[in-house]
Amino acid sequence: MSLSDLPGHVPDPSVAAASPGGSSTAALAEPERRVRPLWTTGVVLVNVGINAAFFGPIQVLLGQQAAHFSEGDKEAILALVTGAGAAVSLVANPLFGAFSDRTTSRLGRRVPWVLFGAILGAAALIALAGAPSVAVMTILWCLVQAGCNGAYAAITAAIPDRVPVPQRGAVGGLAAMGQTVGILLGAVIAAVVSGNFGLGYLVCAAALIAGVALYFFKSDDVPLPAQARPPFSLAGFARGFWISPSLYPDFAWAWLTRLLVNIGNHMVTLYLLFFLTDAVHLKETQGIEPAFGVLILTGLYAVMVIITSVIGGPLSDRMGKRKPLVIASSVIIAVASLILAFAPNWAGAIAGASVLGIGFGAYLAVDFALITQVLPSALNRGKDLGVINIANSLPQVLAPLIAFPFVTLWGGYVSLYIAAAVIGLLGAVFVVKIKGVD
Repeated sequence: MSLSDLPGHVPDPSVAAASPGGSSTAALAEPERRVRPLWTTGVVLVNVGINAAFFGPIQVLLGQQAAHFSEGDKEAILALVTGAGAAVSLVANPLFGAFSDRTTSRLGRRVPWVLFGAILGAAALIALAGAPSVAVMTILWCLVQAGCNGAYAAITAAIPDRVPVPQRGAVGGLAAMGQTVGILLGAVIAAVVSGNFGLGYLVCAAALIAGVALYFFKSDDVPLPAQARPPFSLAGFARGFWISPSLYPDFAWAWLTRLLVNIGNHMVTLYLLFFLTDAVHLKETQGIEPAFGVLILTGLYAVMVIITSVIGGPLSDRMGKRKPLVIASSVIIAVASLILAFAPNWAGAIAGASVLGIGFGAYLAVDFALITQVLPSALNRGKDLGVINIANSLPQVLAPLIAFPFVTLWGGYVSLYIAAAVIGLLGAVFVVKIKGVD
C-alpha cells in the first residue's frame, strides 16, 4: 500500500457534514499540494522558539531563581514550580488545540493561537524575571506553560492542515529537528547569561517572539467559515476530549504506543546524573564531573536526534510506510536502555546516549506522521493532537513514580534500564495493532 492509499486521503465524513450542502471547505479539505520550503522553515522556527522558551528555564533558570529565593529549599521550590507547570501543560495543549479548531479568524485557525500563545508566554517570561515571591514565580511559570502549549498545539495542527500525507514524514522530521535545536538553544542561553536568570528569561522571551515571526507572515492559513463551525455546547465541548478506543482504535493504539515509548525514554534520562555519579563513578574513573558528563551525553543525544529525525521522516515518505520505521526506532531506543544496563561505564554511557538519540530522532519524525493519519476528524485536528500530546507530557509525571522503586528497592540501575527497555518494546509491539496505516 502506498501513502496515497492511506486513510489520510479518504474524505472525512465530518468535513462534509460541517459545511452547508455537504461540500468540504478549503480549511478542512485533505491537503494535496506540497508545502513550500519557506512555510516549513516557519514551522521549524516556531518549534525552535517554543522549546528555547521551555527548556532554558527548565534546565537552568528556574533552578537558579529557586536558589535565589531560598538556597536551603531550592529543590522543593523547583519541584513545586515545575510540577504546577506540568499540570497546566496537560490541560492547556488539548484545550488550546480545541479552541483553534473552532476559530474563524480571517488569519486562519492556527495563526491567532500561535501568536497569542507566544505573546502570553513571552510576557510571562519577562514578568518572571522580576517575580517577588515563590507564589508569583509559580503562577507566572504556569502562564508560560499555558502560552507555549497554546502555540505548540496550534503549530502542530497546522501540519496535517497544510501538508499532504506523502510529505508529512519530511516535515515532521524537520519539526522534530526544530524542537531539539530549541532545547539546545535554551541550554546555550542559560549558559551564556552566566547565572543572571533575569536576563536569561528576557532572552528566552525574545527567542519565542522571533521564532513565530516568519510563520505569522507566511502561514497561508486558510480561514474556517463561520457556517462550517458546529454549534457550541459546553457539555459537547467537554465530551469531545474523550476519543473512544472502540470507535477509533488506531488512534487509541497510537496514543498508547507514544505514551509507552516516552515513559521508557524518560526513565533512561531521569537519573542520568546519579547514574554517572553512583554507577559509572565518572569523577573517579575519568576525572570528569558528572554534571559535565550529562552535558556531553545530552549533546551527543541531541546531535543524533537531529540527524535521524531529518533522515527518518523523508525515508518513510519514500517507502510509503510508517509502521516498520516506528517499530525499528522503538527497538533501537530499547537497545540503548540495555546498553546502559549492562555496560555501566563511560564508554557504555556514550554508546547508550548515541543509540538513544538515533532511535528517538527517527521515532519523533515517523510516529508523528503516522499519528496525523489516524486522527478521527479534520474538524478537530488541534484538539485530537492535543490529546496525543498528553502522551508526551504525562510520562514526566509517571516516569519518576515507576523509576523510583527500581533504583531504590529492586536492583538499582540495571533493573531500571531493563524495565525501561521492556516498556519501550511494548510500545513497539502495540504499533502492530494499528491497522489503517502501513
